[in-house]
Amino acid sequence: MGAEEHVLYKDPTKPVDKRVKDLLKRMTLEEKIGQMVQLERTNMTAEIMRKYYIGSLLSGGGSVPADRASPKQWVDMVNTFQKGDPALVKKIGAATALEVRATGIPYAFAPCIAVCRDPRWGRCYESYSEDHKIVQMMTEIIPGLQGDVPANFQRGTPFVSGKDKVAACAKHFVGDGGTVKGINENNTIVTHNELYNIHMPAYLNSLDKGVATVMVSYSSINGLKMHANRGLVTGFLKRKLKFRGFVISDWEGIDRITYPPHKNYSYSILKSVNAGVDMVMVPYNYTEFINGLTDLVTKKAIRIQRIDDAVKRILRVKFAMGLFENPLADYSFVDKLGSKEHRELAREAVRKSLVLLKNGKSAKSPVVPLPKKASKILVAGTHADNLGYQCGGWTIKWQGQEGNNLTAGTTILKGIQAAVDPSTKVVFKENPNAKYVKSQGFSHAIVVVGEPPYAETAGDNLNLTLPNPGPKIINNVCGAVKCVVVIVSGRPLVIESYVPKIDALVAAWLPGSEGQGVADVLFGDYGFTGKLARTWFKRVDQLPMNVGDKHYDPLFPFGFGLETKPSN
Repeated sequence: MGAEEHVLYKDPTKPVDKRVKDLLKRMTLEEKIGQMVQLERTNMTAEIMRKYYIGSLLSGGGSVPADRASPKQWVDMVNTFQKGDPALVKKIGAATALEVRATGIPYAFAPCIAVCRDPRWGRCYESYSEDHKIVQMMTEIIPGLQGDVPANFQRGTPFVSGKDKVAACAKHFVGDGGTVKGINENNTIVTHNELYNIHMPAYLNSLDKGVATVMVSYSSINGLKMHANRGLVTGFLKRKLKFRGFVISDWEGIDRITYPPHKNYSYSILKSVNAGVDMVMVPYNYTEFINGLTDLVTKKAIRIQRIDDAVKRILRVKFAMGLFENPLADYSFVDKLGSKEHRELAREAVRKSLVLLKNGKSAKSPVVPLPKKASKILVAGTHADNLGYQCGGWTIKWQGQEGNNLTAGTTILKGIQAAVDPSTKVVFKENPNAKYVKSQGFSHAIVVVGEPPYAETAGDNLNLTLPNPGPKIINNVCGAVKCVVVIVSGRPLVIESYVPKIDALVAAWLPGSEGQGVADVLFGDYGFTGKLARTWFKRVDQLPMNVGDKHYDPLFPFGFGLETKPSN
């Protein structure tokens, strides 16, 4: 056997499949099973990685190497273990890839291509739309994250173009946005046509764009847990669509095949691995998983061919990522994290995503754009000067956090103060009473209210009312002076009774760190152009209600959005 052939898998000039085959035949069962394990980084040491051949680690929501950790600290943490508009969204994907790479991480659990059919779901803000066609368009973030696939690309093959890109993950396969009453991890009851025409199409687009991995959903399809759904994971995704990357579980996802979770872990391992799950996000009790899977293989309950298939897929992605040539992270992108260029891109995304729902009591008397020069204006509301509320969940911490100590950025209040003429006095009072508002001689007021941060099940909400004291602030301010109300939320809320009192109404969604983008449009530096990507309902008893439904009676319909011209 020649020396070159002996280390074929280390040769980057050889085809990936040949490298995978060469490495696979050198691996023991212990090494193969280790590749199928993903651990939380707080549970990992270099010794554990070496002893158990662990294939992957993740940072769960809020799991960081240090409070307010720098990019260099992230790179050092990663290396500790290693040593052992579609066009706009594509730009955002590329910026995200650079910022993720800046921390030394080569893999991102994005994009979420759920089609949210019920805003009561606590993850609805992770979904691009209730309309699968918009979600399909937004898969353009994948070439932003991973790079553009070459002309001769074979659909379903994992692709990552270089060191400035990351492996993407289309999630959560499949139907996560269609659960009964929007309850997280619940059952999605669908017909064959609904499943394949609403929830599945974006996965086809993702495979066309070379998505490297697919994450399975906690939820069920017609009563069958997706983590145990061999028909859809292996039969459809892998065989019918010819997906050749790897399928990863969600966090402790296989545990939840049973109720209570983890009730029969051996059964959960058996059902999930045989269903086609290749890498399991354990994320803590790795010895139980490794021993359980080894025992099932030894007893031939799981065939060694299934293990080999899983490991081939994992190695195929790792070769595509260049991890064998460049196993260590470096500091080359640390200056990209939070760079001015990326913040400007985020600010542009804010401007373009804002939706103007009302502008004046009649079309002849528009309120926005607001004049930059006024004697005195009031800014009120719980969300006017709160970066944590602007960012929502999954920001630094899993559930997010209120206040201005979470991350760098500009609140909407600060954006307003920067946008107006120096002679304009801006007064901020979070929760003023009506008497105060009437007595101060304000030219107009901007009220910013909305939802607190949340993530996953904590965000499930069966009433979707505007949280207190939002309604009181709207009544006190808008009953006394001309007002613009900006709603900061992850989804439409029940607001019908307040609309007549409001002069202008803006859906700002979750604008993140760049509140200046809201001020850019309110004061006319740019026009309002955004349209609703989901139906704004009147009452929760209408839900689920989506565009195209027979009984469609929204407050503001899908696709609605008033437009303004720049005034400056």
